[in-house]
Amino acid sequence: MSAATATLPKPSPVSIFLELTKLRISGASTFTAAAGYVAFLRGANAGLITTLLGILLLAMGSSAFNEVQEHKLDALMPRTANRPIPRGDLTPAMAAIIAGVMAISGFLVLWLAHNLTSALLGALALVWYNGFYTPLKRVSAFAVVPGSLIGALPPAIGWTAAGGGAADPSVLALAFVFFIWQVPHFWLLVGLHAEGYEEAGYPTLVGLFGRPRLSRLTFTWTCGTAAACGLLPMFRVLVSRPAEIMLGLGAVWLVIGSLPLLNPGQDAPLYRRVFMNINLFALVLTAAVILDPFFSR
Repeated sequence: MSAATATLPKPSPVSIFLELTKLRISGASTFTAAAGYVAFLRGANAGLITTLLGILLLAMGSSAFNEVQEHKLDALMPRTANRPIPRGDLTPAMAAIIAGVMAISGFLVLWLAHNLTSALLGALALVWYNGFYTPLKRVSAFAVVPGSLIGALPPAIGWTAAGGGAADPSVLALAFVFFIWQVPHFWLLVGLHAEGYEEAGYPTLVGLFGRPRLSRLTFTWTCGTAAACGLLPMFRVLVSRPAEIMLGLGAVWLVIGSLPLLNPGQDAPLYRRVFMNINLFALVLTAAVILDPFFSR
């Protein structure tokens, strides 16, 4: 250990907890659940708070379980080697206990404050991510396609927590848009960190197809994400003109901003820029759905 490393201050317990549970990523998925809740009620009430709390706890528990599952592989990648378990701040067993407490708490909040359907959908999200997607991505470069169900479930949890049915065509349309969005979102991350994934033994589409073909494939799915937004007015998720214009302009901006993926010579700054764009688009999409009831009054 170098002198510089030895003098680094030990992270606080709060910092370690927030790193383990990936609060920023967990919070982003929780925000999309608000769209489903508000879309069903055509407004908001105090139940939105317990809905978001339950989903956030489940998402943080799922993220912590993921770090337990992958801590040995995380130690091999520069992007993840400084996470709490590889860094030695937590044992896998302690992290698993924290994850279990968070996940059970989230399930109970959704069940007791809302209904069993929303709680079971939350449990499905955790099981699908940790029990299916996480092991599958070690064996298939296409794991993200079925794994993207994770992105579709939070809006459905919000919808059902507000009292809606899980099979309602409106929520299925909303969930489908987030499902499609999740695929290019992850493939941009692969393009940005392919070497690190491959060093840790993960199969990637960069290794399978090369970066130019991955870029074209990602652009195609990005266009599919923009096109899928047309389902929201069709299924009455959006009914106000301002929200439709907001989402339409966001979709056009997303496609235009992704056009450089078709140029030769893709590099890390390009992937990072388009990755930020697609994340911002998710915020625009969510905001349009949340604001729509207020625009239509």
